[in-house]
Amino acid sequence: MSDTIGSVLAQEGTSVWSVGTGYPFYEAIAIMMEKGVGALLVISHGALLGIVSERDYAPKVILQGRSSRDTLVSEIMTSPVRAVSPEHSVETCMHIMTVHRIRHLPVVAASDVVGVVSIGDLVKTIIAKQAHIIGQLQTYIAGAYPS
Repeated sequence: MSDTIGSVLAQEGTSVWSVGTGYPFYEAIAIMMEKGVGALLVISHGALLGIVSERDYAPKVILQGRSSRDTLVSEIMTSPVRAVSPEHSVETCMHIMTVHRIRHLPVVAASDVVGVVSIGDLVKTIIAKQAHIIGQLQTYIAGAYPS
């Protein structure tokens, strides 16, 4: 059976860091650095409107001759946002992230954001599962059966 995003959130936590549409991108970057995250959700009146990430800085601010202090989050956020439910499998989410070249997926249940998973969270989950399977196979091959 495949791990679900709900199980990943149970391991990694459900902290959701967000900003409103009127925040200057500079402040959003400062929050990302303070919280140690690579992206922030853009939420207004409880609705998920977009996502901004540190990867938006060069192409959407610097290369367009903008100032991060004068550019609002709403001007550069990615919208609409791809989101998943806690029931989605890790493999499905890895596929979504790979195909769409994104690093963060909001997790939504009943219209509420319940967490965010990063590609790093998913890779960590996959590696742990593979290590467990390898350990089981080594035990089987060595003939050490559980009692």
